[in-house]
Amino acid sequence: MNVTAEQLDALQELINIGVGRAASLLNEMVNSHIRLEIPFVKVLTAADAYEELAVRFHDDSLAAVRLGFTGPFYGTAGLIFPTDSASSLVAVLTGENPDSTDLDAVKIGTLSEIGNIVINGVMGSIGNVLRQHMSYTIPVYLEDKIENLLASANVSESKILLAQARFTIEQLELIGDIILIFELDTFDTLIQIINQEMGVS
Repeated sequence: MNVTAEQLDALQELINIGVGRAASLLNEMVNSHIRLEIPFVKVLTAADAYEELAVRFHDDSLAAVRLGFTGPFYGTAGLIFPTDSASSLVAVLTGENPDSTDLDAVKIGTLSEIGNIVINGVMGSIGNVLRQHMSYTIPVYLEDKIENLLASANVSESKILLAQARFTIEQLELIGDIILIFELDTFDTLIQIINQEMGVS
């Protein structure tokens, strides 16, 4: 199914609602003011998503928080950062020295929490606005290259919703990506529900 400009706008609106909620929650948790914006949203095949992310992140190891979702549409949701950006984000939020040997343990816990808040914000807004019940697995933190992060899903049959996430915290600007992998034909189901519930076509 090809996505119209109006449907893409509706997807961006749903994700923006979710990251707005996530940013509010994150700001309550930490002393730093966090601004979280989504400059663009794209719907891609697995091959195109891999190509775009590979160009942006080169061959770097990435830090990711990932969870599965099920409901009328199902798949995997993830928040991905270059590992350097992830360390910088954690250092700012926790006050830990970026070179500290304790940072790795702190990083896993902190990023898991951030990922959980952002992904649940996004998936929660999709479920709430579209009036669909969604279930989630426990978030998992991992560091790997992009092909391995994408390979875990049945990506050849998947549609990937890629939303760039820009975190701005106290002069520090970090780019991450929110990736929603909809398995098999369930992305078409999402679009049909958007058409019904949001009156777009």
